[in-house]
Amino acid sequence: MTLERKRKTKDPCPVCFLNKSRCVCAFIPKLDLKTRLCLVVHAKELKRTTNTGRLAIEALVNSEMRIRGADQNALDLSDLLTPEYRTVMFYPSDDARELTAEFVAEDPRPIQLIVPDGNWRQASKVHYRHHELKDVPRVMIKTPNQSPVHMRAENTPEGMATLQAIAEAIGIIEGEAAKEPLMKLYRVKLEGTLQGRGIKPDHF
Repeated sequence: MTLERKRKTKDPCPVCFLNKSRCVCAFIPKLDLKTRLCLVVHAKELKRTTNTGRLAIEALVNSEMRIRGADQNALDLSDLLTPEYRTVMFYPSDDARELTAEFVAEDPRPIQLIVPDGNWRQASKVHYRHHELKDVPRVMIKTPNQSPVHMRAENTPEGMATLQAIAEAIGIIEGEAAKEPLMKLYRVKLEGTLQGRGIKPDHF
């Protein structure tokens, strides 16, 4: 089951974008992890009520959001490439390696995840157009998404909502204790979105 936007949300919360009666902000954890997140989001994506990337930014203390496509000026991400972190781009390109515990163990430095956020076309432009990131390794999660309900239609069996994918990655890097609060947040966001569509699935 997938969700498609039918109408604008009335009286939305400015953070979670759900109707204020279904606001999930009380479920946003504050996780101060070694792993750093940089969400590179298209300006148009920020207007979508089904966006979950902004919730990851709210939940992860060691994170930031860079907005692209807001004007004609190119976004330069070169300042993210610091020796303090092992920087990888979370994007399923043909040369992407699977993000596993073995991959994490190859380098003692904390990982910085650069995560493109947007529809498939918007996210792919980060991969191809930001030449300053051409030498940054790509990583992906190859485990199929078994959820019977999705926030949006997915292009691949591994496709996930941004928050869902970040939670899975954090689980691999930091462990299940860091993953579960993010997954709980994703589930309540999904449930609230479903309720807004008048859908009540038996399980997720």
